[in-house]
Amino acid sequence: MDEEYDVIVLGTGLTECVLSGLLSVEGKKVLHMDRNDYYGGDSASLNLTQLYRKFRPDLSPPAELGRDRDYAVDLIPKFIIASGELTKILVHTDVTRYLEFKQIAGSFVYRDGKISKVPSNEVEALKSPLMGLFEKRRAKKFFEFLQGWKDEDPATHQGLDLDKDTMQTVYNKFGLEPGTQDFIGHAMALYLTDDYKTKPARPTYERIVLYTSSMARYGKSPYIYPLYGLGELPQSFARLSAIYGGTYMLDKAIDEIVTDADGKFIGVRSGNETVKAKQVVGDPSYFGAGKQTDGKVRVVEEGKVVRAICILKHPIPGTEDSDSAQVIIPQNQVGRKNDIYIACVSSTHNVCAKEVYIAIVSTIVETDKPELEINPGLQLLGTIHDKFVSISSLYTPTAPGTDDNIFITRSYDATSHFETVVEDVHDVWQRVVGKDLVLKKREDIEAQA
Repeated sequence: MDEEYDVIVLGTGLTECVLSGLLSVEGKKVLHMDRNDYYGGDSASLNLTQLYRKFRPDLSPPAELGRDRDYAVDLIPKFIIASGELTKILVHTDVTRYLEFKQIAGSFVYRDGKISKVPSNEVEALKSPLMGLFEKRRAKKFFEFLQGWKDEDPATHQGLDLDKDTMQTVYNKFGLEPGTQDFIGHAMALYLTDDYKTKPARPTYERIVLYTSSMARYGKSPYIYPLYGLGELPQSFARLSAIYGGTYMLDKAIDEIVTDADGKFIGVRSGNETVKAKQVVGDPSYFGAGKQTDGKVRVVEEGKVVRAICILKHPIPGTEDSDSAQVIIPQNQVGRKNDIYIACVSSTHNVCAKEVYIAIVSTIVETDKPELEINPGLQLLGTIHDKFVSISSLYTPTAPGTDDNIFITRSYDATSHFETVVEDVHDVWQRVVGKDLVLKKREDIEAQA
């Protein structure tokens, strides 16, 4: 380990692997290290043995669940938006050649005690059981307004300014009921809270357009998902890095982040060896995760996420027997500040045995009884065969890293998609490289839907 590198990357979570792949393509000499003997870190997919070892170390998986190798259970449940930012990175880097995708069969929202399909255009709005007759007409006008909007044509603006008027003003203009605002803001624009309503409407407009264009791409839902689980994503970007000269070391203890007298990064110590580099990028667990390291607190806890991995022997009731689905429970529907998400996949995606479904319920923790907070989601699942609950801290770095060359990524949040992960990739890239990440489109990614 005498060589000197441009960048050492610590942890093989998706954020870190995307960055190491892109940095290698940029011509940087990258060393990528992980304390675990598997790829993925917090965003790994585990087989049954690994799942039980993590949550129930004293128990073996029951034989009735099938073969160990049939399972790839995600620790972090997220779907890929078909026209979203992660898709652009996959296409730009050609990582799609290592992956196969399948469509998620349905996108649903909880309202007034029932699960219903999320309407994505004016035609579906008119058929939706989510709204009464008059509300359907108002929603139809709202969707037509969004689809007809042209920045350069004031005739399409109906007196609204997306950069100045709040989203609440837009809703009020069309007379939309609170329940309709719930499914538009949370199940289409995919906001976790209602804070967006008091802010300018343009970001919400862009999010709804992203949802509807992703929906139009493949038809059943706006989401796609890699066969064999999300753990395939970091591994595929690791391959990309290796092709461009990146070096990988798994199962390597990271004992110390070495800095000079001024606190600037010099290298990483593992056992008796220290490997040097100009910069280090890594996930919060390598930088104290909220505790002091070398006299500094490098990351702070912003909150916690509770997730329950549930094994079912049936599809989620009310989802039209879908082999996969996303169900969003908007916070207002259950008297919370944050939404509850359910992500469901099955053997169709090669992540579990036949006739088994994996549903993961998650939300941001608001009380001192996190497991009770996901109850509204658990109750929608029907009979739960087995359940594995985890509570994870959400860490954020205390400094940008430009002064000491130590660049720390954020923890994976409670959102049900990868858009915030890609925002973090862009943000860290800009700080590490000193310029914006520019993605060029190659060819279209096609989901084997």
